[in-house]
Amino acid sequence: QVQLVESGGGLVQPGGSLRLSCAASGMIFKIYTMSWYRQAPGKQRELVATITGGGSTDYADSVKGRFTISRDNALNTVYLQMNSLKPEDTAVYYCNAYLSLWGTLNYWGPGTQVTVSS
Repeated sequence: QVQLVESGGGLVQPGGSLRLSCAASGMIFKIYTMSWYRQAPGKQRELVATITGGGSTDYADSVKGRFTISRDNALNTVYLQMNSLKPEDTAVYYCNAYLSLWGTLNYWGPGTQVTVSS
C-alpha cells in the first residue's frame, strides 16, 4: 500500500524559510516523478515544483528562485526548501507521486499547512 506523508509545515513570518518533507512507502520510489502542489483557500490546486526520477526539476514561475525541490532515493523522501516566503505562499501543500508506464499511477499525501504571516 502506497503512503505519502508530508511534514514540516507551520507558521512562518514573511521572508522566512521552511523545509517540507514527504516520506514515501510501499512503492519503488526512485522511478516516480515527485511533485509538490499547493491549494490556497478558495483557489484551485496548483503545481509548485516537480522532480523526475533522474533528478530533472521544474518550478512554477511564482516560486522560481525561492523554492528548491530535491529527493533522496535512499530515504524515499522528497523535499521542498522554501525561502523568502510571502503571504501568498500560504496554502496546504501536497506531495504527489506519479508514474506512467503501461498505465498511470498517481498518489497524494494528506497535505501540510503552511501559513506565512506576521
